[in-house]
Amino acid sequence: MDNQTISQNFRKILSRYVNYRGIDIVLHLKDGSIIELDKNRRIDGDVVIKNGKEGVVARIELANIRKADFFAA
Repeated sequence: MDNQTISQNFRKILSRYVNYRGIDIVLHLKDGSIIELDKNRRIDGDVVIKNGKEGVVARIELANIRKADFFAA
């Protein structure tokens, strides 16, 4: 598989699980940081948006994500 196919597969899987509120998602970014997404999240194009009480807390480009872990809540 080439990188574009892997990227499309990753986007499809991540999009599916972002919409399930019973799944906790932890993103590992290429810069080494780790972001745990709470239940108030969504995908807008190539960006994962983490929302908080004050509005958008973080915007994470899909290209910056190294891997994602999914946990049943």
